[in-house]
Amino acid sequence: MLYTDTLRTDRDFRLCYHKGQCIVSKDIIIYARKNKLGIDRLGITTGKKVGNAVARSRCRRLIRQAWRENEADAPVGLDIVIVARAHLKEVSSDVLSRYLHQYGVPALHKISAGETLPKPPQRPAKAGKGEA
Repeated sequence: MLYTDTLRTDRDFRLCYHKGQCIVSKDIIIYARKNKLGIDRLGITTGKKVGNAVARSRCRRLIRQAWRENEADAPVGLDIVIVARAHLKEVSSDVLSRYLHQYGVPALHKISAGETLPKPPQRPAKAGKGEA
């Protein structure tokens, strides 16, 4: 990737998860946080819920390609972790690239500017057996 380095250490991933802000869609979750390095660092995670090794590798390739197409427009100086969700294996690279262009990159600009993003909506709790 032209302007982006790789996020490698577990500590950096955890900092991004816990201290960063998140952008949620049905295909991916983007965690981002400012760094003081002057470059972007990208990490990609795909869990076993996405599918077998072939499906997870395809999802990582989709994310990398979509990021390559949009990294020139992204702000500099962020640690970014993109988490693949199970629905991503049915999505084409064009759809993911358009999502990053329309929603992901503008949200990254807001994070870079220091604005806080609204929290994603929480699902209502399910009623247990004893509750009405």
